Amino acid sequence: MLEQFHTAIAPFLTFFGDNPYTQAGLVIVLSFVIASIFKYVLIAGLKALIARINVGVDSSFLTLLHTPIYFSLLLMGFSSAALILSPGDLYAHIIFSALQSVAILIWSAFFLRANHALLSKIAGNPRRFHAVNNKTLPLFLNLVNIIILVLAVYFVFSVWGVDMTAWLASAGIVGIAVGFAAKDTLANLFSGVFIMADAPYKIGDYIVLDSGERGEVTHIGMRSTRMLTREDVEVTIPNSVMGNSKIINESGGPHEKSRCRVPIGVAYNADIDEVREVLMQIALAEKEYVCEEPEPRVRFRRYGASALEFELLVWINKPALKGRVIDILNSEIFKQFNTHSIEIPYSKHDLYIKEMPSRHIETNE
Repeated sequence: MLEQFHTAIAPFLTFFGDNPYTQAGLVIVLSFVIASIFKYVLIAGLKALIARINVGVDSSFLTLLHTPIYFSLLLMGFSSAALILSPGDLYAHIIFSALQSVAILIWSAFFLRANHALLSKIAGNPRRFHAVNNKTLPLFLNLVNIIILVLAVYFVFSVWGVDMTAWLASAGIVGIAVGFAAKDTLANLFSGVFIMADAPYKIGDYIVLDSGERGEVTHIGMRSTRMLTREDVEVTIPNSVMGNSKIINESGGPHEKSRCRVPIGVAYNADIDEVREVLMQIALAEKEYVCEEPEPRVRFRRYGASALEFELLVWINKPALKGRVIDILNSEIFKQFNTHSIEIPYSKHDLYIKEMPSRHIETNE
């Protein structure tokens, strides 16, 4: 591009004589003029046009873009002036390489800012981009920033004529070694990304692990997930374990309401219609914790060994209330059954002895 720029302005420079210093000064002045026209005329005009026609394009991108293009035009002018003053000279090559390095750094800064602006905008639309959200945004920002910086370093070394083949090979070997050494950490890292992207649970949800532990999710990190059990004990689980386990999310589904089951057994001589009515009255009377919709239900489950087994089903607003609600309902069931003379049998077995064994008394002679 520099050679094309220099070739394009060469006929224009001949009108001002053969003095290289005059030509170099004219090139620098011309680059300032072109850069200023681009900055104050074209960019401002595009912003006004976008605001007028309302096409939905973010003007902040143009604000970010005008700075690297402005300085790139100036650097092209300085580089062309250096070629005019000392064509083919070592000093010209050094100046040209230095100016290219500055241009690479300027464009790298632009891509870093544009990356942050673009990914932040994508994260603000979680319905369209599920993988990129506010939780995974720092990870994607860091990954893209690392790629931009690595490419910037590579291009800077290439400008100065440094062979990067050996460095790339060494970096590949080091990357493989680090991958094997930190495979568990990497597994947790990638599992954390998938958990944040797929969102099988979120902070505040009540989950049940394969081991039977139940608690509230308090933190979802890149390496691990923390949950607080009902005993106020914090449990830290690696994300690789969470990603490969069956997790029951009691707060998931269309709403956070959770069903609470209260089993109860009554004697075989009990009036089952009365049992149903008493259980329903107990559930409907508990308005503080039991939801009216869905309504409570009573189910006659089975003929047990010692009792007729019923089950009272109620819905509660939050899974954390399950233990408290079961305690309240069990206490009230016991009181109401005593009031209505409904027997709650306990397991008992009758032993029938058909014949007593004969007793032999041995005497010692």
